[in-house]
Amino acid sequence: MDIILETKNLKTYFHTAGGELHAVDDVSIAIERGKTLGVVGESGCGKSTLGRSIIHLNEPTGGQILFEGRDITHISKREIKALRKDIQMIFQDPYASLDPRFSVTQLIEEPLEIYKIGKNKAERQEIARSLMDTVGISQRFANSYPHELDGGRRQRIGIARALSLNPKFIVCDEPVSALDVSIQAQFLNLLQDLQEEKGLTYMFITHDLSVVKHISDEIIVLYMGTVVEKSPTRDLFKHPLHPYTQALLEAIPKPVVGANKDRMLLKGEVSSPIEPKPGCRFAPRCQYATDRCFKEMPGLKDTGNGHYCACFEVNSK
Repeated sequence: MDIILETKNLKTYFHTAGGELHAVDDVSIAIERGKTLGVVGESGCGKSTLGRSIIHLNEPTGGQILFEGRDITHISKREIKALRKDIQMIFQDPYASLDPRFSVTQLIEEPLEIYKIGKNKAERQEIARSLMDTVGISQRFANSYPHELDGGRRQRIGIARALSLNPKFIVCDEPVSALDVSIQAQFLNLLQDLQEEKGLTYMFITHDLSVVKHISDEIIVLYMGTVVEKSPTRDLFKHPLHPYTQALLEAIPKPVVGANKDRMLLKGEVSSPIEPKPGCRFAPRCQYATDRCFKEMPGLKDTGNGHYCACFEVNSK
């Protein structure tokens, strides 16, 4: 197995007035080259912080990040700049991630200029126009500005910028959440076509389980900064093990009259991620929680076929 990116017990904490906020806590993942890892969970569970920590937009507090076997956890600014050629990110909000003073071609040319790709401006413009064709932006928008474009075209610019340096690994941070449902499928198909054509590896962050099912080879489920389940995509949807994963899948609307009445509902309060108490983070909302769950943190246990779950109830069976 050719692992391109791996994290070992990765932690990212933030200082607050009330103490340390554990945004990412002891997360270990391994992504195979050319594959897609889906990262799912509720808003605030640490999905985006995990992606931003890997790309060094947030500096990790502890643990390790390995890229192609090299430890990139604590590297200099110069090394981070060099790393950007291999690891890129597609941001959730395309408008906020684009400079409003730049035209479409200028936005795509910017990374090329920074990394001195292309002999001159004419060559960089040619590369930018080629990337516009690759991601499906008409040449008539070459001199348009972000405010003149719809969300779909803005996101295509974000994809073109990410592709401009020929990266090996791309963190996709909810890239279709701001788009209309009617064009989400176009973007997913585009990302898959680019992956096949260029051999790209993705970390695909989303809260939409129908989207992650379509694009991912493997999925991890995050809850309050910790991995509660990890599995090949098909097995996760067929046999969800953790109560939190089951609740997420139950929340998907079913297009059948009356089918949504008896869905599983989570009750109880979400515990604070600031200086979290010992025990399972999900215990206050779990119908199967016992005294042990409030005292000990369950570890990920292999239940077979590469399906891991962190739950005392599941692992006792």
